Amino acid sequence: MCGISGFLNLDGCPADPVVLERMIRTLAHRGPDDMGLFVDGALGLAHHRLSIIDIAGGHQPMRSEGGSLSITFNGEIFNFVELRDELEHKGHRFLTRSDTEVILHLYQQYGTDCVRYMNGQWAFAIWDATRRRLFVSRDRLGVRPLFYTTAGRAFLFGSEIKALLAHPQVHAEIDLQALSQVFHFWFAIPPKSAFKQIQQLPPAHSLVVEDGQIKVERYWQIDFSNCEEGAPDSPEQEGRYADELCHLLLDSTRLRLRADVPVGAYVSGGLDSSITTALAQRYVGPSLRTFSIAFEEPELDESAYQRQLVQSLGTQHETIRCTSSEIGEVFPEMMWHIEAPVLRTAPAPMFLLSQLVRERGFKVVLTGEGADEFWGGYDIFKEAKVRAFWAKQMGSRRRPLLLKRLYPYLEGIQRQSPAYLQAFFRVSSDALSDPFSSHMPRWELTRKTHLFFSKGVRSELDSSDPYGAVNAGVPEEFEKWETFSRAQYLEAAFLLPDYLLSSQGDRVAMANSVEGRYPFLDYRLVEFSTRVPARLKMKVLNEKYLLKRAFGHLVPEPIATRKKQPYRAPDASSFIDPLTGNPRTPYIGELLSPECIREFGIFDVPSVQKLIDKAKSGRAVSFLDNAALVGILSTQALIHQFVINFEERLNQCKTSNKTYASL
Repeated sequence: MCGISGFLNLDGCPADPVVLERMIRTLAHRGPDDMGLFVDGALGLAHHRLSIIDIAGGHQPMRSEGGSLSITFNGEIFNFVELRDELEHKGHRFLTRSDTEVILHLYQQYGTDCVRYMNGQWAFAIWDATRRRLFVSRDRLGVRPLFYTTAGRAFLFGSEIKALLAHPQVHAEIDLQALSQVFHFWFAIPPKSAFKQIQQLPPAHSLVVEDGQIKVERYWQIDFSNCEEGAPDSPEQEGRYADELCHLLLDSTRLRLRADVPVGAYVSGGLDSSITTALAQRYVGPSLRTFSIAFEEPELDESAYQRQLVQSLGTQHETIRCTSSEIGEVFPEMMWHIEAPVLRTAPAPMFLLSQLVRERGFKVVLTGEGADEFWGGYDIFKEAKVRAFWAKQMGSRRRPLLLKRLYPYLEGIQRQSPAYLQAFFRVSSDALSDPFSSHMPRWELTRKTHLFFSKGVRSELDSSDPYGAVNAGVPEEFEKWETFSRAQYLEAAFLLPDYLLSSQGDRVAMANSVEGRYPFLDYRLVEFSTRVPARLKMKVLNEKYLLKRAFGHLVPEPIATRKKQPYRAPDASSFIDPLTGNPRTPYIGELLSPECIREFGIFDVPSVQKLIDKAKSGRAVSFLDNAALVGILSTQALIHQFVINFEERLNQCKTSNKTYASL
């Protein structure tokens, strides 16, 4: 896993290696083991390496034999061994044992279609000197990030936005449309990023720069069109599905353990990470190292389940106990790496966990991410089923009570009447006919955070269509799918890559030079899951039914049968102590001061002040209060670090890896 950057001067001007080095230096945290530059006329490629595969022979940027192709690559191609064997049979000759060289030979063999043969997580750029073509690609599920922009007559790309901002012709300016999307959906929808003119390459897309033109194309799609909903359930049918699931997840785990360094695992206490850890131990043995997060707040803490798993498996385990104060302290550093506003503090404990992993000498960890999206693990899927069930008998007094069973941790919902629940969850024939019906209650609730925007920002956003970008990102067949499949797609194609794998995944792990690997996101397993009937993923309201049937015996019974507990961290209380009413660290008071709010111009001063007063008195307990406070503070931090003080923050980063207490 690495950091990559580069540029191509479309006017043919020679690439400046000084600028190239300045760009890649911003990504040293992603790959502290090695650094390399390559310049070919107008083209510059750069690389910071985290050495995991072929430590001795994997230096980058790498050139093909003969020098016609050059690559800078961030990620892993897990099936590189099998691909190399196939290519050798076709006459290719290899000089290293690295997966990077396999990509070059795949491109030689198949051109831009090479990505269709790869099983992995990647962002790379290949310079084809013969064709004068730059080929850039990002993996199917969006595990690894890739940003790009044009500046003057130059095309630039990088693993992170800060690499682009290090170019003298690129400057940060907040994109209000993207900000609106974050305060609506939790994320900016690709190709948008938090900054104007800087775009994300969407997952499962490739980009070609040739003859002065930039062309972006999709090469893969999550597709529920072939979901096998017809035949009734039978033990034999369930057994066949369970067997195929076992085979694919075992093989996916085996491939993701390929490394020339030790591989550890994250243990959350939930079913998904427990399964991946149990499967990993089959290959690694008793030496497997595991890591987890614990919280002081009982409603957030899952350490009892974590202990049950590690005692059952006998892994060598370590836990960090994360406090609200620590979250507040680390938040600015977290924002420097996330490069986007967030509505929850959940990435901060993950940042601290990866710090522990790196301190223990590990560069690679397996996690259970992706199981909920593709195997029916979220309450939002249950919610969609309950709403449809209630709508069939709108006069029922008992059916709406099912909604209260879904969110026991949300006190506001527990106290509400059926009439309120009907309005809040949009239970009506018209609302349920909306193709986005599964997510509208969540999205419309989150959208209320727009009330904290200043009048000028709200005026600018009034004419925007919040759902246009979502519509543009769904397949043509989307509206023909069952509600459950549509809900799965919205989670897997948007929230998963654009928030969970980014803010909670790559960005906070790679901030500490740790690579996350995700067995549930093997594309073969994903394609299989899209064919499995929804009723076997969630049987009535029993989430991840097939996953439990296939693997429940591998983990302690309390873990296999427990209800899904979403991973959460303390939000408002991480910044303002509800007992004293004081900010936990100085920067919080600075960024939330009326003067700073007014200066940055994004938020309404009186509205923010009322919210802060609420937090000081311990009354900021609703989802909306917490999301708004975290969103406001994260946006303020983003502007402070990237728009106003980028050069200062960049220099600070060069001298110290820890600048938590101040900005």
